[in-house]
Amino acid sequence: MSLLLVAHGSRDPRFATTLRGVRDAVGAATPDRRVELAYLDLTDPLVGTALDALAGAGGRVTVVPLLLGDGYHSRFDLPVLLDESRRRHPGAVIDQTPVLGSISLATALVDRLHEAGAHSGDGVLMYAVGSSDEGSDEAARRRGAEVARLTGLPVEVVFATKLGPRARELRGALARLRAAGATRIVGLPYFLSAGLLTERVEGLLRFLAPGCAVAGPLGAHPAVVDAVAAVADNRVPLSRLIVAN
Repeated sequence: MSLLLVAHGSRDPRFATTLRGVRDAVGAATPDRRVELAYLDLTDPLVGTALDALAGAGGRVTVVPLLLGDGYHSRFDLPVLLDESRRRHPGAVIDQTPVLGSISLATALVDRLHEAGAHSGDGVLMYAVGSSDEGSDEAARRRGAEVARLTGLPVEVVFATKLGPRARELRGALARLRAAGATRIVGLPYFLSAGLLTERVEGLLRFLAPGCAVAGPLGAHPAVVDAVAAVADNRVPLSRLIVAN
């Protein structure tokens, strides 16, 4: 059985480096499986190329979207690519699991906060990528609420692609954290890897909240590896999108 981890892709080389680390950690945790990594866009190998290599000889391929939100990419883009591969390789069984973010990674986020030196009196500004699917954004807000419960710190969630004119959403979130009593702000990326989007938010955060601390991305945290294994072992294939011949 093969496991194909699928990430979005990025022009930032740090992204591929981090995702290879996730792949290697998952491979070490699941030595009975061949574990490969592919991308939806911008980074090689692309999904179709990786699936041709894995499915060409038949057998079963389990595809795990390394996406923290269940939005357009997981519901439409990826199923189309998998259907194309099924037609090219009719002897293979290709299943798609729920996205990585369907399992709470709040404990990993809390660990990243602790590593950044978060303490009583801090307020947490958590930032996710943002999606056109409101359900995906709501899932990120739930993760923020979980972090708040686990730490006892006030948490505000913003979206890197939806900061608004003059970073209005970010400014509002910071004002609410200060109103809640935060004397210092800690930035918390709900991202697997650092990249251009995290840098954008963090640059604004350092300007708007001098003296802030910034936590690291999730990366290959053990909770991420465990979540990949969990969705792979208990996969619930999403509805397959059948595209016209």
